[in-house]
Amino acid sequence: MRTDLFDFDLPETLIALHPARPRDAARLLVVRPGESLEDRKVGDLANLLQPGDALVFNDTRVIPVQLSGRRTRDGQTAHIEVTLIEQLDECRWQAFAKPGKRLQPGDLIRFGEEGKVCFLGVLDATVEGKDEGGLVTLRFNLHSAFLDAAIKERGRMPLPPYIAGRRKADEQDATDYQTIYAANDGAVAAPTAGLHFTPELFAALDARAISRHFLTLHVGAGTFLPVKVADTRDHVMHVEMGEISPATAAALNAVRAAGGRIIAVGTTSLRLLESATDEAGRINPFSGSTGIFITPGYRFRAVDVLMTNFHLPRSTLFMLVSAFSGLQTMQDAYAHAIAQGYRFYSYGDACLLSRADG
Repeated sequence: MRTDLFDFDLPETLIALHPARPRDAARLLVVRPGESLEDRKVGDLANLLQPGDALVFNDTRVIPVQLSGRRTRDGQTAHIEVTLIEQLDECRWQAFAKPGKRLQPGDLIRFGEEGKVCFLGVLDATVEGKDEGGLVTLRFNLHSAFLDAAIKERGRMPLPPYIAGRRKADEQDATDYQTIYAANDGAVAAPTAGLHFTPELFAALDARAISRHFLTLHVGAGTFLPVKVADTRDHVMHVEMGEISPATAAALNAVRAAGGRIIAVGTTSLRLLESATDEAGRINPFSGSTGIFITPGYRFRAVDVLMTNFHLPRSTLFMLVSAFSGLQTMQDAYAHAIAQGYRFYSYGDACLLSRADG
């Protein structure tokens, strides 16, 4: 399909720089194809679902992958900001470096502080390779769990580029940009639909007999990349690692067998569920990578309802929601959201989408 079909104009003033407080006070646009749009709040979610339904959450935890360091070469130093985006092995990461033009293969970047007794005080990386756009391959002086601990000690929470370009991260982002149920380290971006949930909302869902289930998909930085090709068939999707346990797969199949609906909280949950579901609609245990790219024409097997935030123009995620509820439906929904001042992207409001063929 033509990529320009998924374009739209968004006023910059609607890009949320901070989340709603409390989290479940965010607005929720209810989209049912063929019916009128409904303006609600995330706190109303329990009453919008049915007893016996199942919510599926992505319990990945965002790791603090932004590092500040110094590059020294021939007696000259330069300040370097690095955002780790993909771990290649036990000691190597692919990363974006800024300013990347100041780096060359063989350069040493020191992220730690010399003179500390604790090994976490010194964190060094050698530039192994350099690509266009500030993309570099870094080999660290620590490995495995030691490297993980050092990154956690030295790093800062990453913010999406459309937020980071307008304000600096602060201490509150360490809490705001993490779901309350985050459990498994590995993401470099948050599963943002899950940021809206609170203990109070969980209690309301419990009282309504709506079950909660968890899978893990480690969100990569590729989730922010726009589709730059003219035709979606030429786009190469980013790959992410995920896992669905046998117990979770069995529980979700039991929900479906009992007549309940599967509600994916976020596009990451949906992508992993669809990757793990066979032609007969049975969800299977899953452990590995997925690069599933969902565009209009895709036949959904697992997910009945999707809760998600509002996405970037020309993004793979806007293509996904257009496949789920219909392109015209989503164009109309986004036009309504813009006219009504809904807040967009990671810290913004949400929508609750019913499947077009549901």
